[in-house]
Amino acid sequence: MPEKLKMHSPDQVASNVERIAELFPNCVTEAADEDGNLERKIDIDLLRQELSGEIVEGPLERYHLNWPGKREAMLAANAPIAKTLRPCREESVDFDTTQNLFIEGDNLEALKLLQETYLGKVKMIYIDPPYNTGHDFVYNDDFTETTHSHLLRSNQTSDDGMQLLANSNSNGRFHSDWASMIFPRLKLAKTLLAEDGVIFISIDDNEQANAKRIGDEIFGEDNFVTSFVWEKRTTRENRKAFSVNHDFLLCFARCRPKFEETRNLLPLTEEARKRYSNPDDDPRGVWQSVSINAQAGPGRRKEQFYSITTPGGRVVEPPAGRCWIYTKVRLDELVANDQIWFGEDGNNVPRQKVFFDSATQGLTPHTLWSADEIGTTDSAKKDLTKLFDDVTVFDTPKPVGLLSRIIDIATNDGDVVLDFFAGSGPLAEAVFLKAQSSEETRRFILVQLAESVNESLPQLEQLRAMDLHTVADICKERIRRVASKAGTRHELIGRELDLGFRVLKIDSSNMKDVYYSPADTKQEMIGELVDNIKPDRTGEDLLFQVLLDCGVDIGLPIRTERIDKREVFFVNDSEHASPDLIACFDADVPETLVKTIASRTPLRAVFRDHCFTADDAKINVEQIFKQMSPQTQLKSL
Repeated sequence: MPEKLKMHSPDQVASNVERIAELFPNCVTEAADEDGNLERKIDIDLLRQELSGEIVEGPLERYHLNWPGKREAMLAANAPIAKTLRPCREESVDFDTTQNLFIEGDNLEALKLLQETYLGKVKMIYIDPPYNTGHDFVYNDDFTETTHSHLLRSNQTSDDGMQLLANSNSNGRFHSDWASMIFPRLKLAKTLLAEDGVIFISIDDNEQANAKRIGDEIFGEDNFVTSFVWEKRTTRENRKAFSVNHDFLLCFARCRPKFEETRNLLPLTEEARKRYSNPDDDPRGVWQSVSINAQAGPGRRKEQFYSITTPGGRVVEPPAGRCWIYTKVRLDELVANDQIWFGEDGNNVPRQKVFFDSATQGLTPHTLWSADEIGTTDSAKKDLTKLFDDVTVFDTPKPVGLLSRIIDIATNDGDVVLDFFAGSGPLAEAVFLKAQSSEETRRFILVQLAESVNESLPQLEQLRAMDLHTVADICKERIRRVASKAGTRHELIGRELDLGFRVLKIDSSNMKDVYYSPADTKQEMIGELVDNIKPDRTGEDLLFQVLLDCGVDIGLPIRTERIDKREVFFVNDSEHASPDLIACFDADVPETLVKTIASRTPLRAVFRDHCFTADDAKINVEQIFKQMSPQTQLKSL
């Protein structure tokens, strides 16, 4: 039947709701209309919170997930911070050339710092957040004040340290504390995902239901892909009513239809290959048969309901409640082309022949992942202990096979993958293994808090002897050891492997604190405000803050050159293209150096205000670039 005309002008309210839903899916809810019927609406109170720098209240009754502290968690996601990333060469491997990143610090702050640079560029995120078992977990999310007062405080957090939250059942906020921790992080993570990007969240029974609902709110229910069940252990636990042998892996997409278009199939297993044979000596090669009937229901056509007479004379009807997937005309074409198999005697229920050479070379991933396929927590612990010379450094690592599986499913050559609860770092190892075993590469970004190792561990002295004092230390050392065992060259294709990582540590801004009120400013402080950069910061420190502020990829190659006795930084400099950025932060930059930089025609050029002694010198720099490199964005600190 033709679709009826609406006979009215467009519903602008519905259109506006859809637009808001695209930007803020968490603000979409159900509410009753005047007649008591439920309809899709925008939660105005939540929308106000999204657009406010302070906590807003709202008593509207609606269907939604709520907990004590949710508005503070929303504010935590939106509030700005005055932090930066400081490079640490001595802890890095191949600092200048690697595209892999290891960020040490609080992951909420890291996600905020990555917003400009990696907005919409991350293909896959995996996280293994702390499971809510009633034990403590560390985070620093006190954003209950206004944005302005938080900005003042967060610019001077070096003395604050980390808060240890006693997240026990007895504190009355067992689930609320965990939800407040994970909510802002997932909210920021979503913005980093590419349009076809996807996030996998490892979780257990304690918070699986809440993690699913929080994910539904942030990503939208339509973007929930599936819930995988992973067999994390094969041994039986007799201490409890039931032996829990599984964990969950929740999967949400930024845009589910786009993710499904790019989702990869898994390689054919040897068992799957054995399903192909050639009982009729078909010259097209080996094949396997598949069913040609499907569930009957809405959308099916009457042409799909008919009888089939087999070559042996048997009349076959579709099974009860089902129909054929092809019309009679199409089926006859397939029979004529010898693509329908009726069995060796010609009387079996018809099935379609799918040839190995023409079939999609892969398997659709299933949602039940066995220990035999990807490993267990115990096998991962044994592998990690072996890597560290028989010292147990981590109690509950995830198996590399688990990370390799999701890399295979969700990513392709050149993609960026992120883990902001890096733990022992299995994602980095999985990325290295993928680079070794294929012609494709991935780039990783790991984020891990410098959380002290448990002092009650029996192997504590051994860890200290290895200079491993924090979880971040363990993660970095794991990456180094895996890289050293892997070699640096892909022998099959003669390509150098990127097995390095660039360590960046979250710290206070490189800029001096300039938020003093007139009443707090004293005469002796005036001299300190002449230069706006903190005295302990290097040119490389300033470079990374500039990269973050300009939205330039902080994983790009960096080269340093001495020109006119000044330190000059080149970012992504090559013979075939202009550098993404050239920066010089030294004092008294001569005109000859400015012309040298302009002659390289960089996309961006950055200097410090302190580089030039007078305003006329700054004006002269602008004129030089207008003449020699007019396309360059000229910036100053």
